[in-house]
Amino acid sequence: MAWTIESAIVRKVSTIDEHRSCFEAAEVMTKEFVGALVITDGAKIAGILTERDLMTRVVGKHKDPEKVSVQEMMTTDLIKVSPNETATDCLKLMKQHRCRHLLVFDSDEFVGIVSVRDIFMLMMEEQNELIEQLEHYIGS
Repeated sequence: MAWTIESAIVRKVSTIDEHRSCFEAAEVMTKEFVGALVITDGAKIAGILTERDLMTRVVGKHKDPEKVSVQEMMTTDLIKVSPNETATDCLKLMKQHRCRHLLVFDSDEFVGIVSVRDIFMLMMEEQNELIEQLEHYIGS
């Protein structure tokens, strides 16, 4: 039985306004120990900015992170999933879209984010439970 990602969703999501600088975004990521920020435009979600975005779009292009806005570098083509998605389906989406973070929506309501690490941890938990069930079955 494949588990849904419900238990892996990070619901306390780090955010930053789209008009802030990439330098400020990097500071928030460092302070909050996260690899991605949800970018806001007022109360609306405008995009996502990841460590990889900062490396490839800012540092790798020799741009000054203090002068480049988050809005210029964020990803706006958001990959969304529901809490009912399986870990396997999420990994397939991540592979297909070459991303490490998915935004989770329940209907139209944003509920959180999942990373590839969160998905792997969930899958390890699932495997451990299966091993326990098999050991119990074999031992009985």
